[in-house]
Amino acid sequence: MENGNSGDHAVDLFVIGGGINGCGIARDAAGRGLSVTLAEMGDLAQATSSSSTKLFHGGLRYLEYFEFRLVREALTEREVLLRAMPHISWPMRFVLPYHRDMRFEADTPTSRLLGVFMPWMKGRRPAWLIRLGLFLYDHLGGRKILPGTRTVDLTRDPAGSVLKDKFHKAYEYSDCWVEDSRLVVLNARDAEAHGARIMTRSRVVSAVVEDGLWTVQVEDADSGETRAIRAKMLVNAAGPWVGKVIRDTVHLDNGAGVRLVRGSHIVTRRLFDHDKCYFFQGTDGRIIFAIPYETDFTLIGTTDADHDDPDRSPVCTEAEQDYLISFASEYFKTPLSRDDVVWTYSGVRPLYDDGASSATAATRDYVLKLDESTGAPVLNVFGGKITTYRRLAESALEKIGPFFPGTGGRWTGGAALPGGDFPVDGVDRLIAELRAAYPFLDAFWARRLVRAYGTEAAEVLGDAGSAADLGRDFGATLTEREVRWLMDREYAVRAEDVVWRRSKLGLRMSAEQIAALDDWMQDARSNGQAAGE
Repeated sequence: MENGNSGDHAVDLFVIGGGINGCGIARDAAGRGLSVTLAEMGDLAQATSSSSTKLFHGGLRYLEYFEFRLVREALTEREVLLRAMPHISWPMRFVLPYHRDMRFEADTPTSRLLGVFMPWMKGRRPAWLIRLGLFLYDHLGGRKILPGTRTVDLTRDPAGSVLKDKFHKAYEYSDCWVEDSRLVVLNARDAEAHGARIMTRSRVVSAVVEDGLWTVQVEDADSGETRAIRAKMLVNAAGPWVGKVIRDTVHLDNGAGVRLVRGSHIVTRRLFDHDKCYFFQGTDGRIIFAIPYETDFTLIGTTDADHDDPDRSPVCTEAEQDYLISFASEYFKTPLSRDDVVWTYSGVRPLYDDGASSATAATRDYVLKLDESTGAPVLNVFGGKITTYRRLAESALEKIGPFFPGTGGRWTGGAALPGGDFPVDGVDRLIAELRAAYPFLDAFWARRLVRAYGTEAAEVLGDAGSAADLGRDFGATLTEREVRWLMDREYAVRAEDVVWRRSKLGLRMSAEQIAALDDWMQDARSNGQAAGE
């Protein structure tokens, strides 16, 4: 298998899309010995993959849609992923308050079934059914690390102190946090370490088959220059643009459809002092989460709304903000208002169009469609959850493998991502070691670095003996040396890549500080001082 990208050489795989699915597939394929080039038209994780609710979770509510395979696979993956990336993922406990007014969404299979056999429930979600769902949640995935469900007395437990007095009982269960955009970058880095070529800000403008090979024209976003890359197979992991690539780039007419669903979130000041999350159920059958976020904030989301155009940037509308504020205020003693909101974000999930009646009911399972009608194969990737990205990649390689005899077998299940080569319970030890080696770090700074870079945090800091040795201070503990690392190792080009995707320091930096960072990064690029130039 040739690892060339020009001339008469053809790479084995050309991956369109630098989100979690594209980078996960590129990593898996490169590790099996395939030559891989990936092109992303913007920054890695710039769209859907940096706009999630930041959870590795099985999808408790998907049980009501009888999506048992999806939930089982996701539950199993939680612990596989925890072991592979304990710096950017960690266990969390979720508190699900119960009250009699909870309702099903009307079109779930479970609600229809209970409507037939227990019509007197009138759409209510009974406590016994929630407990049954949590029992399945505890046992479907072969849980080993995470603790199981327990019942909580909210009149005594600290989790009840910020809730309205009408909530007396809750169920507490386990799921996991993940730094979603860092997950994407680390997969891209590991793909590159296995020989893949990662091209950001590189837009695919056309792909045609010539003599049994794809010729892909790629345009550089900065220079406007185009280059041709030949490939034996395409992987269309373009996320919200997957349908557009099918129609307008590779010109297929295979009938496969994508349903774009917008999910919006708000970030508020910190609403509670403990480290548990809340799973809130509405009287309309919908659910939202309220999650501790970046130490001093609370993340609340998400909404589900159809989105008509991938090129129209998703925003958290005023109506969505009001919906989330009102929803959360039904639970918290102190009502929320717009004044509590410090940031909003929104992303578009590219779900497979299964004909569901609502955005909420549309399947979250992934669908892989292989097409050979043009004379060379293309694999189109629909849907998926961030929790199951690794299994999606393995399923993709099952479809890709027959075109490349001799391809290696599965390998990612026990492989740590960069910086993740330490035990699940080893974060505090790493922080203590980092502070001992670099005494100028305070507790927040050290924890932030370990949670971002794991065992590589010391490489980021290098031989620094003081904060001054790290170069320019951009604010919020972000220094010149860290920015150089991000430009050289993690594909960062603009300030927004650094403060909203490689980190969330944008929550702590002023607009002036971010603008100054962007100017410095552009100067560094022009002067060839970063990104290995």
